[in-house]
Amino acid sequence: MYLVAWILVGAVVGWGAGRVFQGNGYGPFMDILMGVGGAVVGGFLMRSAGFGGYGGTVVTAMVAMIGAMLVTVLSAYVNGRRIHARQL
Repeated sequence: MYLVAWILVGAVVGWGAGRVFQGNGYGPFMDILMGVGGAVVGGFLMRSAGFGGYGGTVVTAMVAMIGAMLVTVLSAYVNGRRIHARQL
């Protein structure tokens, strides 16, 4: 159950973080995959640190979100993509 939540959180956060950056980066599919990878690693790290059970679901989901953001944002900066404001 945790793994499914981490994958969903990572996919949404990776896609959202990828939409914030400009330039020709890895594309939306790779942004989602990097988000899922960061979320799964962050979630497993928190589970191995002892955060589990009912209350641990929220904590591991938050760390999965942070991990997904970090992986996507850091890879975008390494690739030379920049944050820009979107006009509506």
